[in-house]
Amino acid sequence: MFAVVLKEGGYSGQATGPRIEDAADWLEAAELPMPKAGAGQVVVKLRAASVNPSDLHFIKGEYGQPRIKGAAAGFEGCGDVVGAGAGAEGLLGKRVAFVAANAGAWAECVLCDAINCMPLRDDISDEDGAAQIVNPLTAMAMVDIAAQAKTALVISAAASQLGKLMIGLAKDSGLDTIALVRRAEAIAPLKALGASEVLDVTVADFADDFTKASRALKPRIFLDAVADQTSEQVFANMPNGARWVIYGNLAGTPPVLTQPGQLIFMDKRIEGFWLTKWMHSTPPADQMRVVSEVQARFADGRWHTDIATRIRLADVVSQLAAATQLGDGKVIIRP
Repeated sequence: MFAVVLKEGGYSGQATGPRIEDAADWLEAAELPMPKAGAGQVVVKLRAASVNPSDLHFIKGEYGQPRIKGAAAGFEGCGDVVGAGAGAEGLLGKRVAFVAANAGAWAECVLCDAINCMPLRDDISDEDGAAQIVNPLTAMAMVDIAAQAKTALVISAAASQLGKLMIGLAKDSGLDTIALVRRAEAIAPLKALGASEVLDVTVADFADDFTKASRALKPRIFLDAVADQTSEQVFANMPNGARWVIYGNLAGTPPVLTQPGQLIFMDKRIEGFWLTKWMHSTPPADQMRVVSEVQARFADGRWHTDIATRIRLADVVSQLAAATQLGDGKVIIRP
């Protein structure tokens, strides 16, 4: 079968962020043997795969798990189960959203654990299905942190697909949001989605604007995909008991903690969120409840996947870098 595979293994030891200039630095086309499902596994014939920042960190060796040289890249997609091992026969013939825990989604057929597959409703499109797990489940899990704390929240990179999902979910949950963006033209659309405040971090008055918004709304949860010095300044200007939840590293440059005393005297916390850990630690019944809610939101139109562009699997190496620099919206890979 055709696959887009990793040219290097292990970790790079770098932290440069998800931007790539040429995918050929990290990926190459290859023919791999067709996978065979073992116990608890399925083989999925790909319909569509999505590209997330985690994919780009991973192919560069900057993600939280090592690459395997010569293995297919890509974590998330949608397809038809064409093979099933013992204990997974119930998925045979079904269309599923999936996460390949050790990567492998950028291939004609994908081997993944049955537990990481989500049977899809008929009224969910393939492209929504291809982006059904990583962003939506992350949005549900992280906004729930704010819902349990009964507090307003701050969302960085808010014009991203995940940011938009979180804004809509927070609105439905009755939570105020301060959305952080880097482009003036992103402000009105996010306001329309329900953000209480939308602030451009690139303007000269950003610090003053955020201070005013923070005093008014008193957000105590900061869901952060950027993790740069501006993020640190935001955290420093949040109230007592604030939690800085870092789930991405879009900046690629680590921040310097300027007010460590706040961790002692203001009961502030810095922590991380990784969906894989959430999936392993959350009881199955709770996961199914969240999965049902995610699909219902896509089916009735409350959520949808914004598409930046579509590329063929055969063109990933030559076109991925340019595709990921088009702006907001997902890059979808089709066989």
